[in-house]
Amino acid sequence: MVKNEKYSSALTGSGFMMYEFKQIISLKLEGLLDKEIRAKVLDDNIFQYKTITGIQRAFPYLLKRVNTLDETLMQMVLDEDIETAKVINLYSIMKADRLFNEFMQEVVKEKVEQPGEVLEKKDINVFFADKAEQVEFINNLAESTVARLKAQYSTILLEAGMLKDLKTREIQRIVMDEQLTRYLIDIGDRLYVEALGENEGIS
Repeated sequence: MVKNEKYSSALTGSGFMMYEFKQIISLKLEGLLDKEIRAKVLDDNIFQYKTITGIQRAFPYLLKRVNTLDETLMQMVLDEDIETAKVINLYSIMKADRLFNEFMQEVVKEKVEQPGEVLEKKDINVFFADKAEQVEFINNLAESTVARLKAQYSTILLEAGMLKDLKTREIQRIVMDEQLTRYLIDIGDRLYVEALGENEGIS
């Protein structure tokens, strides 16, 4: 559970990374062990990066995200439409990253419930300021690290489809596949569904 996870700044070294996320899921579903996936990603450079420095930093976090998913959700990423895959990717970030999950629960959830709401930079600034007062780990982060996290949060929401654009910064509800919505509720993750803005007609 995210609530038992330690706070982390790992998102500074990774992002939404949809392509890489799907590649790792494919390898998992082929039955490869984590160490075998690591070898393919880093040694065989299956992502075809010009340098592996970036993926070396991002890979452990990407793998952690994939490992929050059960086989059903991983299969959905590969079999369903890209919008459903994006929702599951965003869900996996929430599952793997305590701070980002709290941001979604405490800031984005409230915004998405009101059509036309805007996620202003000050909303993100206030969130981090409040967390710095509550959590020693956050308080001890370098200003440059906090700045990268703030930027990454906006970019992730943009790529996931929850942020309309970086100019107006309008928050929009994700249209979730009914099967996915029901499945997440059935496995006990209603709070994540609600944070994504899907709270009408679910029981």
